[in-house]
Amino acid sequence: MSVTGITGMSGTRDTERYPSQGPWRDTARRYALLPLRIFLGVTFVYAGFDKLMSDTFFNDSAPGSLVATLNAVRGSAAIPGMIDLAMENPHGFGYAIAIGEIAVGIGTLVGLLSRIAALGGALISLSLWLTISWSTQPYYYGNDLAYLMAWLPLVLAGAPLLSIDAMIAGRRGRGRRGLA
Repeated sequence: MSVTGITGMSGTRDTERYPSQGPWRDTARRYALLPLRIFLGVTFVYAGFDKLMSDTFFNDSAPGSLVATLNAVRGSAAIPGMIDLAMENPHGFGYAIAIGEIAVGIGTLVGLLSRIAALGGALISLSLWLTISWSTQPYYYGNDLAYLMAWLPLVLAGAPLLSIDAMIAGRRGRGRRGLA
């Protein structure tokens, strides 16, 4: 059986392309993305609930509110039009971001539509990088770019283990083998 059970594009099994290097390394390779899934999932769920439960996020006159933050970064955003769009209905935008973060986080944690969830996380991170943290100097002090890069392996690989996606794929595979 292959390390991941997936046949590569050339038709070779993973064990043919990547010979076993011992049980520990094979296991590490299989579970390599799991810590990233857990970190990003928990972080995004927490960020979404933090926004929804904050005393200041939706209070337009409070320092640190969404409106205050958008006004503060308007002149330095890479795409000021994104700020203008959010300012048309800042509370709706704030709720959309918070609920989006929660949905992305839960999807990532349980591995449901994991590539779509990861793409959602990458798009949220990209939009925050192009607006909120764009002017951060040096660029590596801004966390949104790092989150964007962290989402990309999950966009590419999905959640092949310990996920609802893997469970569904396993059932489909058993169903196809039963038909053959």
